[in-house]
Amino acid sequence: MTHPAIGINLSFQQLVDAVKKLQPTEGLLLNEVIWDKAALILFDYQTIVIERMVKAKQSPEGLIDWDKPSKNL
Repeated sequence: MTHPAIGINLSFQQLVDAVKKLQPTEGLLLNEVIWDKAALILFDYQTIVIERMVKAKQSPEGLIDWDKPSKNL
């Protein structure tokens, strides 16, 4: 699927305002495009994340409920 180039300079707020006007299906497609590129994680970091997930499954008592520390932010 090809999309036309926009070629318009927008401020961040103008971009946000334009995105808010998208139809829900267009917003979902835009979200997929953005996160597809942003979700690329270097192999080294993938290894670290996997190791931490394994450790968390082995010792779930060491996990902290996010709701508690997030209240201090």
